[in-house]
Amino acid sequence: MITDINQLDLNKTYSYADYLTWQFQEKLELIKGKIFKMSPAPSTTHQRISMELAGMLYNFFKPHPCNLFAAPFDVRLMDKKKSKLNQEIYTVVQPDLCVICDDSKIDERGAIGAPDLVIEILSPGNSNKEMKYKFDLYEEAGVLEYWIVNPADKTVFIYVLKDNEFIGMHPLIEEDTIQSKLFPELDFKLESIFN
Repeated sequence: MITDINQLDLNKTYSYADYLTWQFQEKLELIKGKIFKMSPAPSTTHQRISMELAGMLYNFFKPHPCNLFAAPFDVRLMDKKKSKLNQEIYTVVQPDLCVICDDSKIDERGAIGAPDLVIEILSPGNSNKEMKYKFDLYEEAGVLEYWIVNPADKTVFIYVLKDNEFIGMHPLIEEDTIQSKLFPELDFKLESIFN
């Protein structure tokens, strides 16, 4: 039994089956079998933005058949083989917020398969991971819409999947109105999440 993250070889490739056996406090994600430690507790700014977005999304999706989840919530992303076997899943992430409209992707351990909408809020310790690794992962997995929220600049970048490739929308700044391409009725002033 693994009870301390230091017992793991960070150069080894791990599966979701391995992940399920670990009994330690540190939060981490698996990206293509490699361990990525998550930042310590999010900053106050990160938490405020997350709560504002969660509140708006909760109110919007409550009458819809879609489900909103907030971290910590495991999302298992399948590779090109689309295997659902624990020992053949090598990516487990915890998006800040995600929306899943297909109930068959949800189980007691989280979700398996690409959410429809993923929102990641940048923190000083995770910016590179969100901007590089997760962008590629979400694109490959088939996430239909991906938002990257940057609290430092008060900006949001929206990417929409088209022909298996993310297409970036015009960057949004604090005074802009954000509108989801996937859920067009979901729109609000960005300043409402940054204040």
